Amino acid sequence: MTGYTDAPKPIRSGLVIVDPQRGTPQRVIVLQFNPDSLERSLAPQVAGADGSGDRTEALRLKGPAVETWKFTAELDATDQLDVPSPDGIHPQLATLELLAQPASGDLRANQLLAAAGTLEITPVEAPLTLFTWGSKRILPVRLTELTISEQAFDAELNPIRASVAIGLRVLTVSDLPTGHHGAELYLAHLAQKERLVGTAAGGRLSALGLKGGLG
Repeated sequence: MTGYTDAPKPIRSGLVIVDPQRGTPQRVIVLQFNPDSLERSLAPQVAGADGSGDRTEALRLKGPAVETWKFTAELDATDQLDVPSPDGIHPQLATLELLAQPASGDLRANQLLAAAGTLEITPVEAPLTLFTWGSKRILPVRLTELTISEQAFDAELNPIRASVAIGLRVLTVSDLPTGHHGAELYLAHLAQKERLVGTAAGGRLSALGLKGGLG
């Protein structure tokens, strides 16, 4: 008799921090629970959007759409799959928070450069971040929003349950240099969408009440 233990385990979503030069993973962040819902938004980058009124530009796209993702991740120390931490969910929260922060060593180095009279200090380059939602969605992203709602604490005031609202902006070939690993991953993601379109069932004009055609 087949039991529940025979059921395949669901794939979990997460984030992968990647060395942008070598393309090798530096850290994998597996979300403890898959979000119940995803909010996705695509804003087409159309030519002539400045209101110039050039009618030859009406159907032209000047680049990839600006795509954003928003979801809420739940963290709960009482239902961790691995060994519970004495720090509650501090380690998981810190891992997410550091996606929005430069490394302390880089900040110290910049302070030393400023103290030495350096006039122009190059902003710190963050590692490449990928968001994964199954094998068909592997996206280079930039964190745009991180709102943490800590909901329960242990006796040492370590958070043990929290909701984390995460906002991501997909990085495209318009954002990254040619040949950058993230740019190649974006193109692969776009090609995957094109393959999925090829498997979609085609509709008929008659279903739209257009029995005589479009002309």
